[in-house]
Amino acid sequence: MTVPFYWNELVSDDFTGLSPDTTIAILPIASTEQHGPHLPIATDVAIAEGMLAELRKQKPVDLDCLVLPTQEIGKANEHIYGPGTLSLGAELLIPVWTAIGAKVAEAGIRKMVIINSHGGNVDIMSIVARELRVRYAMAVISTQWGRFGHPGGMISEHELKYGIHGGEVETSLMLHFRPDLVRMEKAQNFKSKAAWMREQSNYIQPLPPHSLAWIAHDLNPNGVVGDASRGTAEKGEAICRHQVKGFIELLCDLKRYPLSSLYSK
Repeated sequence: MTVPFYWNELVSDDFTGLSPDTTIAILPIASTEQHGPHLPIATDVAIAEGMLAELRKQKPVDLDCLVLPTQEIGKANEHIYGPGTLSLGAELLIPVWTAIGAKVAEAGIRKMVIINSHGGNVDIMSIVARELRVRYAMAVISTQWGRFGHPGGMISEHELKYGIHGGEVETSLMLHFRPDLVRMEKAQNFKSKAAWMREQSNYIQPLPPHSLAWIAHDLNPNGVVGDASRGTAEKGEAICRHQVKGFIELLCDLKRYPLSSLYSK
């Protein structure tokens, strides 16, 4: 049986023919949140869907993966001062995403990847992945697109470190995926106060290993950081292809991972 790409494209009887050893469910996690004056509220959702469309084009024929419906509202309370942001708390998201994984297991699929396009979801994803392993003996990976890196030399180290929201990378991706929604006339270099933290402190930074809890407007009054003015569609296309290639390699690794490696009494 040729496995469709999207979960919703199957009929119920199709699930009986899926192999739990080689079929991988993919749960895309995104967010609906402010992205400054130049990018739309839909940025993280558009990036998630654009990456998945590229995955569909690139993936090997023998890689069976089923993409679940994108979770468009995540934990985004770091953007509370950006009108239009929608956010749910961990106390709601953990049981909901765990319940989705439970239904995946019930359908006979025991391998799953939670793939994220919004940094604020990371801690919750890790909790959900562990719960699914403990409760349903599933092999679950939680990751995000940015962890697959960028084409060498394309984005400066400074931008990769500090341009974490609405900067050159996200602006480039949106110019590739949804240029109709980008307002480049409002793009600028949104400098991050995190650079000041690096200069003035030994350990304090917005990101690990010693994370200072922050909201977006702590880092820049526009709620975004990074040099958005340097974004181009060409960079976005190259970043997309690079990250999807890495994601496919991860999926192939998980396909080969033996479920027998999971401990059970």
